[in-house]
Amino acid sequence: RRHRLVVDPQLGDAEFRGAWISTVHNLDWPSKGASASQQKAELVRLLDSARSLGLTDVFLQVRPEGDAFYRSSLEPWSRFLTGTQGKDPGWDPLAFAITEGKKRGIGIHAWFNPYRASVKAGAPLASNHMARRFSPYAYKVGSILCMDPGSREVQDHVVRVVADVARRYDVAGIHFDDYFYPYPPSGGAVK
Repeated sequence: RRHRLVVDPQLGDAEFRGAWISTVHNLDWPSKGASASQQKAELVRLLDSARSLGLTDVFLQVRPEGDAFYRSSLEPWSRFLTGTQGKDPGWDPLAFAITEGKKRGIGIHAWFNPYRASVKAGAPLASNHMARRFSPYAYKVGSILCMDPGSREVQDHVVRVVADVARRYDVAGIHFDDYFYPYPPSGGAVK
């Protein structure tokens, strides 16, 4: 389905066609265990495919679990890049995606999961991870770890993280997903 978006009254209507690239669990990208050069090649193939399909924008999941797919002084590198949360992959995926997107006329949007701390409660967390820094507001809900969206400290941290990306990267947009935690597991109480 195509949606029309008025960009500028003088330019008229511009079509907006986008797709999501999920990084959580290495769903769409990057492949688990891929080297930096393999990750770059995979991302280029995805952007080439997006262009060949006539897409105008891509929503890249840059913060799947309180981590980063970009250089950050606020959060650890994502484990979905190297297998270890906090381990520097040796390159900046978001900067690379933006550069490659521009070559193809594709806008790169930064997609954040603001309150999900880990898709696997009990998984090792880097020392600067938000669930460690704000541990009184981290809750296990079913098999995931989530942050309390009502906590002022957590809210302020999320705002700092998003503002940091918006300031430092030429993203086409900022998007939130899974911002409605916590869900009680199977009708039970949040623990």
